[in-house]
Amino acid sequence: MHDQPVSTAAIQTLDVTLTVNGRELSLALDPRVTLLDALREHLGLTGSKKGCDHGQCGACTVLVDGRRINSCLTLAVMHAGDEVVTIEGLGQPDRLHPMQAAFLEHDGFQCGYCTPGQICSAVGMLEEARAGFPSVVTADLVSEPVLDDPEIRERMSGNICRCAAYPNIVAAIRQVRGAP
Repeated sequence: MHDQPVSTAAIQTLDVTLTVNGRELSLALDPRVTLLDALREHLGLTGSKKGCDHGQCGACTVLVDGRRINSCLTLAVMHAGDEVVTIEGLGQPDRLHPMQAAFLEHDGFQCGYCTPGQICSAVGMLEEARAGFPSVVTADLVSEPVLDDPEIRERMSGNICRCAAYPNIVAAIRQVRGAP
């Protein structure tokens, strides 16, 4: 085997302007940086978690233009001009988002690792339902989906809680959707 010389070429960066939690931010990023890594490593927004880094756990869920996405599966440069909202942008300690308050009231967390992704996903899921987007268990594809417990569980199935706080998470979502 011959030793291959190590490349000393500089990594090319792109100037990217992201709107995160209502603030327009300019970054010079390697085009391969995920949105999750841009949020955590470049902007210091560590609420979104890197759980599996494969889009299977939902710990990295954020809202992009109001829709929930796994931020580990998308590149930051793809979201220039989009409105990105992280858990830090949903509410403040003195002014919690209704979903954050409901998670606290219903003990919708234990270790808390998945909680930011769960909350962002729940907020996005309620908006999807209001817009009439069906899930695989939606019986009536014409009317607005009825968010009963099976519907909520199916819609939240992309977010894993290893502590199994699922009944409390569903209760928090039920409270925010406005039904018993």
